[in-house]
Amino acid sequence: MRILLSNDDGYFAPGLARLAETLSSIAEITVVAPERDRSGASNSLTLDRPLSLHKSHNGFYYVNGTPTDCVHLAVTGMLDDLPDMVVSGINDGANMGDDTIYSGTVAAATEGFLLGIPSIAVSLVSTSNGNFSTAANVTLDIVKGFIQKKFHVPILLNVNVPDIPQEQLQGLEVTRLGRRHKAESVIKSVSPRGEAVYWVGAAGAAQDAGEGTDFFTVQNNRVSVTPLQIDLTRYDQMGYLKDWLGLSC
Repeated sequence: MRILLSNDDGYFAPGLARLAETLSSIAEITVVAPERDRSGASNSLTLDRPLSLHKSHNGFYYVNGTPTDCVHLAVTGMLDDLPDMVVSGINDGANMGDDTIYSGTVAAATEGFLLGIPSIAVSLVSTSNGNFSTAANVTLDIVKGFIQKKFHVPILLNVNVPDIPQEQLQGLEVTRLGRRHKAESVIKSVSPRGEAVYWVGAAGAAQDAGEGTDFFTVQNNRVSVTPLQIDLTRYDQMGYLKDWLGLSC
């Protein structure tokens, strides 16, 4: 099996190294990741300049672009054969609820999915305990399951793992995305040159975090696995919009 690994924390991130080491026991691994932290890059592609591909001392490739660039470059130009799966992570921090819209981790997996490859985004819901081995072993089990029993439909999974030792996990649950409150306000500061600068505020607290959501599941020490889709159409508003535009028969 061939697996393409990427992330949004950069090719030097400890979660990526742990994931590569763990998955190498069952697959041929190629790592193509950003040259620096690109958290929050979402699904952006770099179109205003060429991309450069370099190989690190540890065998990982890195690109001066976004997570989406990394997967797109690898699949459409670098690799001789398509990977059997794209795995993105292990992100150092949660990607639950609305986070998935901004997440570069999810974006890398999404690009694989859009290119026709089964893809998984993996995040450690970090409380700074650094249990990347827990998330890596969970990913290993999911990939083994995929090898043993292929999905009959295209697959894009968002996996969030509690930051606890593996023996403390209370199982795994298929979930839906929750929702957060609106983000906190930007933080205004002054640069050494006396210019006003702004830091984006922290993500809001969970708002929709009831049973069945990714937030609830992780809070209860279970692994959250959410199947994602790309269709953003608001189907329930189509009829109303036709009426509003005067297009109804």
